[in-house]
Amino acid sequence: MRDTEGLSAYRWTIVFASALILAIAMGSIVNGMSAYIVPIEDAYGWDRGDIALINVAGIIGLAAGGLIMGPQADKRGTRPVVLFGAVAIGICYLAASFATALWQFYLLMFCAGFFGAAAIFPPIMASIGNWFPIGAGLAIGLASGGQALGQGGVPFASSFLIKSFGISGALAVTGAVMLAVLIPLALLLRQPPALSTRSAAARAAEDRTYPPAKLVIPAMCAAILLCCTCMSVPLMHLVPLCQDKGFSADEAGSVIFLMLMVAIAGRVAFGKLADIIGALPAYMTATAWMGLLVYGFMWMESLSGFYVYAALYGFGYAGVMTGVLVSIASLTHPSRRASAMAIVSLFGWLGHANGGYLGGYLYDLTGGYSLAYSIAAYAAALNLLVVGTLYIRTRGPRMRALNA
Repeated sequence: MRDTEGLSAYRWTIVFASALILAIAMGSIVNGMSAYIVPIEDAYGWDRGDIALINVAGIIGLAAGGLIMGPQADKRGTRPVVLFGAVAIGICYLAASFATALWQFYLLMFCAGFFGAAAIFPPIMASIGNWFPIGAGLAIGLASGGQALGQGGVPFASSFLIKSFGISGALAVTGAVMLAVLIPLALLLRQPPALSTRSAAARAAEDRTYPPAKLVIPAMCAAILLCCTCMSVPLMHLVPLCQDKGFSADEAGSVIFLMLMVAIAGRVAFGKLADIIGALPAYMTATAWMGLLVYGFMWMESLSGFYVYAALYGFGYAGVMTGVLVSIASLTHPSRRASAMAIVSLFGWLGHANGGYLGGYLYDLTGGYSLAYSIAAYAAALNLLVVGTLYIRTRGPRMRALNA
């Protein structure tokens, strides 16, 4: 009984260690380069669309690498794979501090995504789902909230690091922090005991209660591609949008920092909502929230207006990723969950890359962000259609229990 109680308590250690790992690693890869866009443009004179490709390279690396690292985590366990990723991402950022050409930034950020973040995100999210066979929404929401903390905190901190140490110095400090913090946190991770104690026959019987992967995986891939295309436009281009409207780098960075701090509460809240009304309904609610509000950033003119609107948008948009992750956890078998996370995440990161590049490309093409934010809203609407269709098609006996 004591061992069971100890393991039940330790799973919360897994959640909070995972949240901190995701904050640093994913905050750096997903949109950490947003604080560097204008400084690099000023320092090197490169086009903003080309600079945005630095972040795109990292996300593409993350997307591709997950297809290898996810199955490795299913096979070898979470800790060794995440530990490898922690070392890899830290070394890549240290090496990036010596980069002076675009191709060098592209290569190093791709490697940071492929060998680093890809070894962290799918294994960790699958592990949390496996540690919480019941009530995974809140746990995934808390861990996902850590990622939101990083997505706001890393660009915000980077703006101060760039101001104090320059572009190279900021990258070097980030890499050193990664190695010093991520490695000890990765050592805290364990494999959930349930996976090793179930018999093969029990796992096979349980597998038959899940909806077919050929239905779930394609639908979730399409959905996440669309929702991440939408959300990555403000994630990558809200800071430069604020700067274009006359606000300083520190002020612009504080807007996205506030948005993503509120997003922490949103991710946790929508995780709990998923436990109450079901994963897919919670996902659809967050998608509708994000799609209805995303274009409104274009109408903001004052700093106070940006603050208020960023907080409002951030709470609802944050529920989208929680909804995606909880949906995958509820619709896939535990023994193949990391692989499923990796496959679906591939399309999510491609969506992030697509939206991030789209914002820069359309800015260079039109001289503004209006078209990019419009396309983001349409992508959210299409995503809502896909997820709604999946919800209708997975209303079997087991799915009624999971989604209602």
